[in-house]
Amino acid sequence: MFAVIKTGGKQYRVAANDLLKIEKVEAKVGDIVEIGNVLAHGEGENVTFGAPFVDGAMVTAEVVEQGKNRTVIAFKKRRRQNSRRKIGHRQLLTTVRISEILLGGAKPSKKATAKPEAKAEVAAEAKAEAAPKEAKAKKEAKAEVPAKEEVKAETTAAPLFKAPKGEPDDLTVIKGIGPVAAKDLAEQGIVTFAQLAKLTDKDVAKIDEHMPFSTDQIKDWREQAKELAKKK
Repeated sequence: MFAVIKTGGKQYRVAANDLLKIEKVEAKVGDIVEIGNVLAHGEGENVTFGAPFVDGAMVTAEVVEQGKNRTVIAFKKRRRQNSRRKIGHRQLLTTVRISEILLGGAKPSKKATAKPEAKAEVAAEAKAEAAPKEAKAKKEAKAEVPAKEEVKAETTAAPLFKAPKGEPDDLTVIKGIGPVAAKDLAEQGIVTFAQLAKLTDKDVAKIDEHMPFSTDQIKDWREQAKELAKKK
């Protein structure tokens, strides 16, 4: 049996145990997700089409991996206008394995992931019940140790690199770095041409992992920074 499903604005023909990469689904590895937009299903030459979806039909899938697609570069240049624009994009993808194709309102044999709204309601109820106990515990522990949330906030706030002393350079001189990108780089400790010029491939990979810039973008900035650092 096969089914044609729609998710992330795209259509896929699937069967049980198929491995499929779709646009990101909010779920953890090992979770079972439900895809209710079934356009058609069939077996051999016997095919049923929906209008637009088949009533009571559903496909369940197990999340295998959360990842990213390869970087796609969009480059635009205007001749004789000294104008060029380069943008990188990496699409977030979820790899799933098709578990079941269910018809006629049948229920999945494995439990599906709870919807975000349901999770929020359960969390709110649990929080309301635990609030008096937590308030008492926090009051007793306040004088002894700092709160875990404060320690966590300090840890996540640490920049990727150590900013050098002295006046920072105007990174917006580099083509492709605007005020927002310059601010993001400064928050991570990158404030001079010399720093950008000395980035290793390992540093580039670290920035690519933790910041919204692609590897090709950072390497392009690094080459421009080398020339600017020589002129200083």
